Amino acid sequence: MTGSTSSTRPRRRIFADLTPLRTSADYRRLWIGGTVSWTGQAMTTLAISLQVYEITRSNFAVGLVGLCSLVPLVVFGLYGGAIADSVDRRKLGLYSSLGLTALSVALAGAALLDYHRVWLLYTVVALQAVCAALSGPARSAMIPRLLPAGQLPAANALNSVTMTSGMMAGPVLGGLIVGWWGYQAAYLIDVVTFGAALYAMWRLPSMLPEGGPRGRASVLDGLRFLGTRPNIRMTFFSDLAAMVLAHPRALFPAVAVLWYGGDARTVGLLVAAPAVGALLGGLFSGWQGRVHRHGLAILLSVAAWGLAVAVFGLTRNLWLGLLFLALAGCADTISMVFRTTMLQAATPDGMRGRLQGVFIVVVAGGPRLGDFLAGTAADLTSPAVAVTGGGLACVLVLGLLAARWRDFARYDARSPQA
Repeated sequence: MTGSTSSTRPRRRIFADLTPLRTSADYRRLWIGGTVSWTGQAMTTLAISLQVYEITRSNFAVGLVGLCSLVPLVVFGLYGGAIADSVDRRKLGLYSSLGLTALSVALAGAALLDYHRVWLLYTVVALQAVCAALSGPARSAMIPRLLPAGQLPAANALNSVTMTSGMMAGPVLGGLIVGWWGYQAAYLIDVVTFGAALYAMWRLPSMLPEGGPRGRASVLDGLRFLGTRPNIRMTFFSDLAAMVLAHPRALFPAVAVLWYGGDARTVGLLVAAPAVGALLGGLFSGWQGRVHRHGLAILLSVAAWGLAVAVFGLTRNLWLGLLFLALAGCADTISMVFRTTMLQAATPDGMRGRLQGVFIVVVAGGPRLGDFLAGTAADLTSPAVAVTGGGLACVLVLGLLAARWRDFARYDARSPQA
């Protein structure tokens, strides 16, 4: 017995902690449903981009797909959080998942009828973003009600595995399915995958905000609350420092050619490397549940992101560059786990939806602003200066933020203070 116990301890220290999946059937169903449906949505996202290009033969038209998604996600993210603090979160998650299912049905029906119109695809993408902005805050605010506070880091690490695995597997499967059976097959499979998410939401208990609904929750009240909570604000500021100042994704096409003499396949490797690192960061996350200084962990992981990006800007060996991008992706996942955990644990239940809405806006908008800044800096200087300078700027700004709000580094999860 002793030998068996000792042999399992390294796995507990290294691999993702599965305790939330074992102890809560509701969370287990929610996680499985989210994993399946997220992969299906990633398939649909790729299929829509491919279909838009097939109709228009325009890269600009494909780029508008992202804009159609971003604007509603940012606009409705805040209001989705306010709604999540006003109604039964289970019903909000269920109805928004039904909306996403209906939109995939519409895509499949249009494809089966050979009705190929770009305006329809843009409209569906925008409505999908609205549904996601409504369901995201509600879903995230549910987690602390399903699990004890000590299991939140493990749950958020498992959620990161869902996102990164879906982002990696979904496009691959989507490309294969569209190539073999057409767009309608990808959309129909997405409809089926939503069944798992709908079942998980349907089985959940009622999730009214603590104290019950108090009329319409105010977005401004949520922002005022955030203004009085420096530790939670710092989770947003640190992420913005990383995503706005040190986000080299927009430069990957130029970097692939200028630095590595590559082509589109090289770009694919550069895009995939951070996702691989993020997935590994989630899979090997067992140690994170024993960390209590979450603020310090966020500062160190964001600094590691910035330094990894800066070193990537100095590399001219492809495999070395991929290694540092993977390290950056791993650091980003670690940061995300602790930022999400702090937000969930240090926020009163009645405010969780609204602050999760702010979280969605930051996560969605930061990288897009970072793409613009990186592209502008590269045009004014060079890709190397933009990448390395951005990574170093991230570390510098993070240091200034940590010096301004010194209590953030002392935040202890055993006594969460927002």
